[in-house]
Amino acid sequence: MNKIGFIGLGIMGESMCANLLKKRDEEILVYDLNEEKIEMMVKQGAVRAASNQDLAAKADIIISMVPKGEHVKAVYNEIAEELNEDKIWIDMSTINPAISKDIAAEVKKKGSVMVEAPVVKSKSAAEAGTLGIYFGGDKEVYNQVKDLLLCMGENIIHLGDNGSGLMMKICHNMLVGEVQNAVNEMMTLAQKSDIEIDDFAKAISYGGGQNFYLDAKAESIKNRDFSTAFSVENMNKDVNIAAEIKEDLNLNLPGIDLVKDVYQKAMEENYGKEDFSASIKAVEKRL
Repeated sequence: MNKIGFIGLGIMGESMCANLLKKRDEEILVYDLNEEKIEMMVKQGAVRAASNQDLAAKADIIISMVPKGEHVKAVYNEIAEELNEDKIWIDMSTINPAISKDIAAEVKKKGSVMVEAPVVKSKSAAEAGTLGIYFGGDKEVYNQVKDLLLCMGENIIHLGDNGSGLMMKICHNMLVGEVQNAVNEMMTLAQKSDIEIDDFAKAISYGGGQNFYLDAKAESIKNRDFSTAFSVENMNKDVNIAAEIKEDLNLNLPGIDLVKDVYQKAMEENYGKEDFSASIKAVEKRL
């Protein structure tokens, strides 16, 4: 691996790329639509690419971390002519698995390979390099790039062919959403019954209701601090992907519909840019 290219320097991508710059010896090219983000990475030792196509032409390993399926499609359209048997594309975005599988099939026609490696946890873990990574794609490629991925995450699992990593990511985030909604509702009920948030969180920790979300977010919810580590709009995207998959598989999973409704209300109330813990405000308004 002579050169690495990183596309997408958003909330997560900038920290993931920064860890590569700290831990790898290879030249790392970067590109983003935001010029300030590029400059920030250049100051840390990255090399500026003129475009996604320029980056793909020069890099042996291409990593992308962009918001939505349409953005991954746009990246493909820009880099397609540069893809060949000597290049590997690792998409770390969270998109519909079906879209990723379709793009991977097109990449294969170019003689190249595309794999998926969506991440779990939020900004602080991206900064610390302790993300969880769900890999979907060729096992031989997984073995080839695992050390590279370990610069950004500490727990990596190969789940199967293309689509499997993203399916697991959607299952994970949907489970988080359902746990979160249960916390939001019971925390609201407790407060209406004159139980303080601190006492609520402590009491829950004594029993089977203890969960990572409450442990991590109780203090910020108490302080009404919804500074963004993972946004409402990103969680809303993932919840809607889960709902699409549920419909495609003709499954009756009402918990997904309930959480989807909460996030729809949160988006309507313009909480989209706030941390996803702000979903509690939509639950409170619904009362």
